[in-house]
Amino acid sequence: MAGVKSLMKDTAIYGLSSIVGRFLNWMLVPLYTNVFAAQDYGVVTFVYSVVALAMVILTYGMETGFFRFANHERWKDPMEVYSTCLISLAVSSALFMVLVAVFVGPVTVWMECDGHPSYVLMMAACVALDAFLALPFGYLRYARRPFRFAIVRLVNIGLNIGLNLFFILLCPWLMEKAPSTVDWFYRPEFGIGYIFLANLIASAVNLLMMIPELRGFRWRFNPVLWREILAYSAPLLVLGIAGIMNQTIDKILYPHLVPDSARAMYELGIYGANYKIAVILLVFLQAFRFAYEPFIFSRNKEDGAGKMQAYRDAMKYFVVFALFIFLGVMFYLDIIRYFISPAYFSGLAVVPVVMLAELFFGIFFNLSVWYKLIDRTVWGMWFSLLGLAVTIVLNVVLVPVIGYMGCAVGALCSYGTMMVASYFVGLRKYPIGYPVGRILAYFGLAALLYAAGVYGVGALGAGDIVAGLLRAVLLVVFVLVFVRREGISLKALAGPLASKLRRR
Repeated sequence: MAGVKSLMKDTAIYGLSSIVGRFLNWMLVPLYTNVFAAQDYGVVTFVYSVVALAMVILTYGMETGFFRFANHERWKDPMEVYSTCLISLAVSSALFMVLVAVFVGPVTVWMECDGHPSYVLMMAACVALDAFLALPFGYLRYARRPFRFAIVRLVNIGLNIGLNLFFILLCPWLMEKAPSTVDWFYRPEFGIGYIFLANLIASAVNLLMMIPELRGFRWRFNPVLWREILAYSAPLLVLGIAGIMNQTIDKILYPHLVPDSARAMYELGIYGANYKIAVILLVFLQAFRFAYEPFIFSRNKEDGAGKMQAYRDAMKYFVVFALFIFLGVMFYLDIIRYFISPAYFSGLAVVPVVMLAELFFGIFFNLSVWYKLIDRTVWGMWFSLLGLAVTIVLNVVLVPVIGYMGCAVGALCSYGTMMVASYFVGLRKYPIGYPVGRILAYFGLAALLYAAGVYGVGALGAGDIVAGLLRAVLLVVFVLVFVRREGISLKALAGPLASKLRRR
């Protein structure tokens, strides 16, 4: 239990930056959906889908490789591991930027940015910077410095949001009221390009803020160590590519599955905006992931019984918190939906499907502990490729029939398949003994409360306030059942985190 408390403490701190940051970024969605047409927002959705894939390729599993070899039995100097990985990422990021600059013409056409090569160059620079900085951020996680991690991330996010507001709201207003103040640099026709420019400036400032993590050690490159890290990380790269393609391939394929290009970008904008509502659960998944990898590799040095119980508890707590978030979003979707423009409400039906899909992916991530600890990351690659195949097949079959709902169903089936496959293979390769019965019971309870809160309360015809109160009672019931069933003390669970926050 002590290990889980430590994991929850770090998850809460990482979550602070993720929750605040993602929430603030989330607040940009109503700005984008009210200022830009759905077709333009569809281009933004498409570009960031490609960027997400490029980020995975350019980091090629080095983060996880660093965590593994910094705690390795044979390699005793973590800073040698850090330096070797850092140099590798610096070289690959620089090569990527050069290649994009050379082939910017065809890349611009492929990314639906025809006539705007600057969009591609700006986002390529963002990807190169962020890929390189992934390891310094990973080092902060390794060194258990979540507060420093959170501060840098929040500054980056705050600057990005501030620049978005400046370029998209303030500059057009000044252009109308006092044009001489901005007409020397502001061009209204640049449009969504200012979203990418804000991102680039924020990434550049991020690099400056991370300079302390790039100093204070001897830069050296160990080719033998590097080859071992690559051998370990190569399957993780395929896993990561397949994983991110599971998240983005629907958006990348969509323009090719819908005959009318303009209609495709319009519908993609609708789908992308509604997918953003699921960001509440994604924030929790990201915060948990930041804390979980250092946690599992550090616990691997302990005795078998203790670490196994920690892994079981981590899975159980993860599922319960994720289900609570799912219920909260679905119960109050009538309010949350106003974070996007009413013009995008036609896509709200995808929200419960994509949220459940992301919950399945979170469970799959938890299950990944077995193949990471026995250095059999190739299994993660096979699971992700299986999921990717399911995604592609279902998108090709369903999108022409039911539109973007086919994307959501494809994601749900894909992550569900990966989750089930990893669980059953893990039973044979590295049995952990998860409390499956209890976890399924919590799923069943959540399903009953979901039906009661969404359909039962809705059928009563109660006013908004009464309906909101009834749904709040159902959320409390979920928490009370969990607390009573597990015999836990909320005060004892929160104590270590509160103590650390007071010391800070």
